[in-house]
Amino acid sequence: MAVRLGGDEFVLLLEGAEAEARAMRIARQLLSDLQQPFQLPEQQVTLSCSIGLAFAPRHGAGDTLLGCADAAMYAAKRSGGSCALCYDTHMASADSADQLQLQQGLREALQRGQLALHFQPKLSAADGSLHGVEALLRWRHPERGMISPAVFIPVAERFGLIGRIGDWVIEQACEQLARWQAQGLVCRVAINLSAHQLRQPDLARRILSTLERHGLNPSLLVCELTETAMMESIKDGCSVLDELDAAGVRVSIDDFGTGYSSLSYLRRLPASQLKIDRSMVTGIDVDRQARAVLESVIKLAHALDMEVVAEGVETEAQRQVLVEADCDVLQGYLFARPMDAHALQDWVRERAPRGAVLPLSASSDSAAGLRTAAPA
Repeated sequence: MAVRLGGDEFVLLLEGAEAEARAMRIARQLLSDLQQPFQLPEQQVTLSCSIGLAFAPRHGAGDTLLGCADAAMYAAKRSGGSCALCYDTHMASADSADQLQLQQGLREALQRGQLALHFQPKLSAADGSLHGVEALLRWRHPERGMISPAVFIPVAERFGLIGRIGDWVIEQACEQLARWQAQGLVCRVAINLSAHQLRQPDLARRILSTLERHGLNPSLLVCELTETAMMESIKDGCSVLDELDAAGVRVSIDDFGTGYSSLSYLRRLPASQLKIDRSMVTGIDVDRQARAVLESVIKLAHALDMEVVAEGVETEAQRQVLVEADCDVLQGYLFARPMDAHALQDWVRERAPRGAVLPLSASSDSAAGLRTAAPA
């Protein structure tokens, strides 16, 4: 059985009494076959690969076995690539051991409720009203404390947990939306999708089913994905995003400026929002070239009928430049840090008189606002 683990990594599972001997023969044959050049329309291409082998029960089972094969593969890469190595205990570096511990901890976190969503407000650049919130994943480890998503998301992707975590985020975000709605708060929420999720053909169906089960208008959900993730999965991803867009779910290109940074491919995507990375915001108040690049991106995005969000806004000077550049939505520590759902409710109510309506945007869609209910 062969499966794609993610990116350019694949897993081949062999069973039987002679699996070890067969595995090495197959590995050698794969190396030989991939070294043969093949012809594309305009050029000849030669591939190479690195192969790691691990065997049960000698090297463990399940995720432990996969981790050993992974360690052997990276050892093959470090040795120059284009070779196959069998796992040996000296390959178990401190880093790989730590990752194995993290993946086991993630499995327990999903079961024991250690994961949580925090929400960071997005404000209209024009008048400071609430435009929506972004749901951000947090992991409070019982021993290590708060672990950054930058640390555990790559581990989740490496060990095949990102699908379960992604489903958990979708469910929790919709559940919280429904809870807010029942309390008189209606707010558009953005969630982050990974390249792995975009390769799941039933992703759109599952998201729409979750929204329907919680009685939510699809326009209340925004799906954010990085430009790099989008390009990695553009063939499969577009069909999923087209389906979401047709149902009313908004699609946002996140972290623009850190990957391909080309607006030309945006025309091929059903995206209605462009989110500028904080790296493009830093220095815009003191660097004329940085400001010129930012203004050009905003103008081009508007020409494509895309709303522009700037994240990482930390100073009043940055805010002023973004307002003058006609940016639509602002997000950053200048306005609020990520907070849990209860803190967000308090944050909203502190900034609005009872019974007031805080429009999320210029849209007339009644579902696109956040309102506080007047007392009975």
